[in-house]
Amino acid sequence: MRKIIAIGESVLDTVFRAGQPVRAMVGGRIACATALLGSRGLPCSMVSECCTDSVGDLVVDFLKRNHVDVRSVDRFTDGATALSAIFQDDDCATQRIVNYGRYPKERFDVVWPRIDEDDVLIFGSLYAIDLPQRERLFELVKHAVERKAIIVYLPGFQHGINFRITKVMPAILENLELAHVVIAHDRDLTDIFSGETGEEAFHNHIEYYGGNCLHIHPDLAVTRMIQEHRTHLPAAGEPTPHMLLWQAAFVAGVVEQLFASEVTYQSLPDMDDDAWRDILRNAQQLAHQCVTQNPTFNNTLTLPRQ
Repeated sequence: MRKIIAIGESVLDTVFRAGQPVRAMVGGRIACATALLGSRGLPCSMVSECCTDSVGDLVVDFLKRNHVDVRSVDRFTDGATALSAIFQDDDCATQRIVNYGRYPKERFDVVWPRIDEDDVLIFGSLYAIDLPQRERLFELVKHAVERKAIIVYLPGFQHGINFRITKVMPAILENLELAHVVIAHDRDLTDIFSGETGEEAFHNHIEYYGGNCLHIHPDLAVTRMIQEHRTHLPAAGEPTPHMLLWQAAFVAGVVEQLFASEVTYQSLPDMDDDAWRDILRNAQQLAHQCVTQNPTFNNTLTLPRQ
């Protein structure tokens, strides 16, 4: 049976408004997308790392509740699970993010999950570019390519994080070379390829590798770009302050539709514009549903105001 393997950070985000904590949630687009897929009945495994502390228990229990296989989550003992404090204004716009966490010297000692032909592997964020965990992650992704899995790459990382993009650019380009589908918000591309529009970033850096690039615009319209072809869908709803959930749900929607349409490693390059249009439309609708309604997928722990 086909399955989904996701590789990414497992963190706990706490949102503050007016100096008070208002909610906590498992962070990271990949972890949230995987939990959403698991909650919708798809077989998923998460490859990540959490300390054996109480915060790590919250993260792992959240994945388990959403039917995600966590046997490939490294539960290290020497350190602390990552936390992000997100400070927002009254309109839910993020003003500042402060990260906490402590990792052991030997990191990402994960058990590799089994990968078979036509499985879908999702990877990205800081794990895909930052040492030391990138080395083991990249080995696993290359193994998945050899096994003829479909590779989905999310090149974005937390906006405003402080490091030199030139230092990690070789890793980003290596990741693009392996990916069959790249999913990136406009801000992701701007952070990586400074001064370039999404179209320019694709033409100058991504097009060469031949994969599908799904470009999410600021208004949540989506354009599929591959070589000279463009498939554009207008936004399915109004922009939302809950961008983490929207993007996670969009990624989940794309992967879910690849399964529903029985797209394989062999058939993926031959998909036409109509097939991609259906995939993007359904992914947009799932994302819109998750941020506007009361979905069964719930990734929020409400905190009382003091």
